[in-house]
Amino acid sequence: MKKPIKRHDALKPLSREHHHGLLLCWKIRQGFKFNVEPQRMKDYTQWFKINYLDPHFEAEEKFIFPVLGEEHDLIKRALAEHRRLKRLFNQDNEVEKALHQIEEELDLHIRFEERVLFNEIQKVATSGQLAEIEEHHEGIHFSDDNWKDQFWIS
Repeated sequence: MKKPIKRHDALKPLSREHHHGLLLCWKIRQGFKFNVEPQRMKDYTQWFKINYLDPHFEAEEKFIFPVLGEEHDLIKRALAEHRRLKRLFNQDNEVEKALHQIEEELDLHIRFEERVLFNEIQKVATSGQLAEIEEHHEGIHFSDDNWKDQFWIS
């Protein structure tokens, strides 16, 4: 069993947001398991993207990634994955295929950021950089309790 990653307080809100991204992947898997019509899942993923994923990516790109700099290989990878995920979320044709790709690629992306990228950032960030992250990003409050179609329940 892997021991839990010790996350700096400044990065904890982003890690909590990652948890909600992983839950989105689970919800998509449940939707396919229950043979939910893909457009119903697409509607939810669009809502999720606008309300949570876009602001999350923006916070990472504005406050977290500069710690390593845009020329760092890990940052280049993270930015490329952000662009790819945005394209998948915005795809209006082949919705079922895009949903499968979102489920798979978002899961891998989050695990990369949690296990590799954030650990590297924690290693090299100055206390001033961490304080700035804490000051500017308190986390995005997540709630989909009022979402009209909880297709993942069945």
